[in-house]
Amino acid sequence: MSKAILHTNEGILAVKIARQAIVSSLNDNDPFAELPSMPVIFSEKRGAFVTLTKDGDLRGCIGYPYPVLPFKEVLVKSAVAAAFDDPRFFPLEKKDLYKICIEVTTLTLPKLLEGAFTTYSSQIEIGTHGLIAEYGEHRGLLLPQVATDQGWDTIEFLCQTCIKAGMTPMMWKYGAKIYRFEGQIFKETEPAGPIVEENE
Repeated sequence: MSKAILHTNEGILAVKIARQAIVSSLNDNDPFAELPSMPVIFSEKRGAFVTLTKDGDLRGCIGYPYPVLPFKEVLVKSAVAAAFDDPRFFPLEKKDLYKICIEVTTLTLPKLLEGAFTTYSSQIEIGTHGLIAEYGEHRGLLLPQVATDQGWDTIEFLCQTCIKAGMTPMMWKYGAKIYRFEGQIFKETEPAGPIVEENE
């Protein structure tokens, strides 16, 4: 990122909080009641997503694109929702807890792409920017790492974001609003293992 949002120790703590929230929920405890003490940045409003993977494959991903809640609330709510409420997957079970890796992506404020749609591609940098597509009630978001993992170029990234929003792939040419943002990523290198920042 052009400017880091979290220091390394804060990013590591964010991932630990996300895992603890899932553990608490699996044990039928209130995840908010078991939060550790944390730096002041966790009380600031931040957009963030929590992603779960199993054997390298997506297992859940939920978050808040805009800074509408304190970061600690976003972490807990997103982690619990990614584990149990992502409609693409069955709810996580205790036997899965130490088979998943947890990743936290903290977002910068989304910025609307301006100008003609023919300039959109030049305003997007693969590996740096995530995208949001909006049109009417349709909205879809893809994190920066998705384009990198899938090997997409900017045009494919635009099309796939529109698809994620439930639109036709080329709606970015026909009136859909496109926003870009950057993400700072901290993730477990193995289930419940060491936590590192993913560098560009």
